[in-house]
Amino acid sequence: MATNTISFKPKQIVKKLLSSLPDRASDIITLRFGLGKDIRRLTLDAIGKKYGITRERVRQIENYAIDTIRKSDEYRGEKAAFAELETLLHSLGGIVVEDDFLGHVSKDRSLQNCVHFLLAVGEPFKKVKEDDDLKHRWHVNEELAKQVEAALKKLYTSLGVDELLPESEMINRFLQHLEDVSEKYKNQEIIRRWLALSKNIDKNTLGDWGVSKSPNIKNKGVRDYAFLVVRKHGSPIHFREVAKQITKLFNKKAHVATTHNELIKDKRFVLVGRGLYALAEWGYMPGVVREVIKTLIDKNGPMTKDEIVDKVMKERYVKENTIVVNLQNPKYFRRDKDGKYSVAVVTA
Repeated sequence: MATNTISFKPKQIVKKLLSSLPDRASDIITLRFGLGKDIRRLTLDAIGKKYGITRERVRQIENYAIDTIRKSDEYRGEKAAFAELETLLHSLGGIVVEDDFLGHVSKDRSLQNCVHFLLAVGEPFKKVKEDDDLKHRWHVNEELAKQVEAALKKLYTSLGVDELLPESEMINRFLQHLEDVSEKYKNQEIIRRWLALSKNIDKNTLGDWGVSKSPNIKNKGVRDYAFLVVRKHGSPIHFREVAKQITKLFNKKAHVATTHNELIKDKRFVLVGRGLYALAEWGYMPGVVREVIKTLIDKNGPMTKDEIVDKVMKERYVKENTIVVNLQNPKYFRRDKDGKYSVAVVTA
């Protein structure tokens, strides 16, 4: 059975390669890579218990088997297949997440196991095990792999924890750290695959990128979904519409009352009108209308009614009369002989 992306039949090639091994070595490789009817890849410990040998002995037999295959006539007879896999890996960026590469070749798990085994046996292919920063990956060019890995780490350290970027901007920022990489790799499809190598960088449901541990990426509840909804909307939005959009965009049931309560409690949001919420990061002043007036007077000094109304209307979606009513409260504001308002002095 061929796949959509390779012309050869992996199972037939695996069968030929295993024929070059003694029975026990062949059985151990079959179990280790899930090449038989049971497609589970067994651990060294599990295989050791099955055969009554140590995990280290299993490892020795595995290494012996791979070395034997590489020296066999059967291996030399499959040069075309290994060359095709190498070409495919190059076309996908030269360094690829293991699961992504196998998923690209086939959706069939048994075929994926066969291709995985061919990568392990094939001499051009190098596997790098996952660490704290990067996932399991395969490459065919050591220098390129190191350049990409270093660029990913630089990109991660340049990101703010709560920073959220459109994909195009994330790609452009990543490219700034890839100046020495060949231009043939600098297309969006390959760059996205390279970004997928990182454990520290990810994208959310709406396609925006950021630090993987950020609540903007790993959404944990109504607050995080609400933040993405308001951000996507791009301007103040009513809490009822926020609840509706959470259900539409994330397929998560959001009760209106619950959504409203979460918006009230989260400092990422600012109430800017009756039921209307904006993001604090957009620069809106926090507080009720009276507090906004006080902040503006503290910042700009005494102002006329029209000046205050004009500035408050840029911060809040309220009627002019609401602002005037607040100004007329002598407990908080006083008007001088020039018609300008200042903050009332509180006396003991």
